[in-house]
Amino acid sequence: MNGVRFLKPVFVSIFAAAMILSAGAQTNSTGGGIPAWNSRPLSLADAINLVLQQNGSVLRGKSDLEAQYGVVVQTRAIVVPKVTANGDYQYTRETDTIPFPGFQPIHNNWTANIQITQSIYEGGRITSALRSARLTKDQAVLQYQSVVADAVLAVRIAYYDVLSDAAQVEVEVASVKLLGEQVDDQNKRFEAGTVPRFNVLQAEVALANERPRLIQARSAYRIAKNNLVNVLGYQAPLGAFEDLSVELTDHLDADPYQVELPVAVAKALENRTELAALRKAEALRNEDVVNARAGYKPSFQTFAGYGARNSSFITDPAWDVYGYTVGVQFSWNIFDGLLTKGKVEQAKAQRQGARVQVDNETRDIELEVRTDYSNFIEARETLESQKKVQEEAEEALRLAIARADAGTGTQLDVLSAQTSLTQARSTQVQALHDYDVARARLERAIGINTYGLSIPKR
Repeated sequence: MNGVRFLKPVFVSIFAAAMILSAGAQTNSTGGGIPAWNSRPLSLADAINLVLQQNGSVLRGKSDLEAQYGVVVQTRAIVVPKVTANGDYQYTRETDTIPFPGFQPIHNNWTANIQITQSIYEGGRITSALRSARLTKDQAVLQYQSVVADAVLAVRIAYYDVLSDAAQVEVEVASVKLLGEQVDDQNKRFEAGTVPRFNVLQAEVALANERPRLIQARSAYRIAKNNLVNVLGYQAPLGAFEDLSVELTDHLDADPYQVELPVAVAKALENRTELAALRKAEALRNEDVVNARAGYKPSFQTFAGYGARNSSFITDPAWDVYGYTVGVQFSWNIFDGLLTKGKVEQAKAQRQGARVQVDNETRDIELEVRTDYSNFIEARETLESQKKVQEEAEEALRLAIARADAGTGTQLDVLSAQTSLTQARSTQVQALHDYDVARARLERAIGINTYGLSIPKR
């Protein structure tokens, strides 16, 4: 596996698809609705790239990221000048004329103006808006990184499941083949009169008992392939057979991985984007308190504009009055019926709740790391304990067959040795699978970015 690097929060653009390591052409389809990636063997790195391109959770995370950038723009709006334009036109048709000497009714009346307004003091809301915008953007990035990390873990586990189930099928096929050879051998010996009918029956029963395990292994393999395809975000054609054609290039491995538990916990608290996002949320709740308290303070705005209208005493609608306006406006709610007090209390309570959530997430992450670390140690020790078992089981089967051929052993010894070999092979495959999955989960719990995935700055 590639060298590990730790995730670091970075700013991203709303089009974070640039993080994908391979070209988008991988998702193009070939004839018959078969995706291009299915026309060649699939490596784990390819699978991760495909997940980042098409997985539903990742795509939804990108949409959420874009939506949060819309929130950032809204938050900053208080700092930006506002430009407003308005106007009206009114036509009046009188039914009776007031009999004043020299009075002429006006049939057309209109006004038009444009004004720029800039807030210069809002009780602390302006600087708070800038901080909130930055925090919101950082939080959105962290949440998206969490979605990506979960998707990468899901595809790694699904990939290992397919490899493991494929290996289990090979183990069961080999076992059925050996037991079939035993049946043939015992039939020949029975026909030669060297063994009783009981030996034939015993071999046939052992073969019959092994076939359901092969059927189950093949079923698990089919299900694992379908699950991998689903995680990749690909929908199989309606006419596809249940046994999808998925060829993988990587293998289950036992690459050494060393990490001490205290270091793992410390790194998790430093790297986990979920915890960092909650800390940003706590900071945002603190800004809510600032905004709520601003209700106690006055607000000032400057404005400048230009307007025009027709005279109220001239009948010609083309004749107008126009000019510039400049000024300062001020507002202050001296008493708002305790509305601001209620908002402040609400914001404080929500800030306290955010702090509690950070503490809870911290404990949950520590527990997750400790649990995954324990599972990894168990998987590593189990794998180490199986290093020579398969070789010993193969040698035991060879000796049992040789002893049976020499007349010093029994058929039961051969069948027992065969069962032990199958179990050793199956345990070895499962131990490799459990080791790789446990390592993947531990790396996710620590917040390690194994495959060097990054999100470029905006």
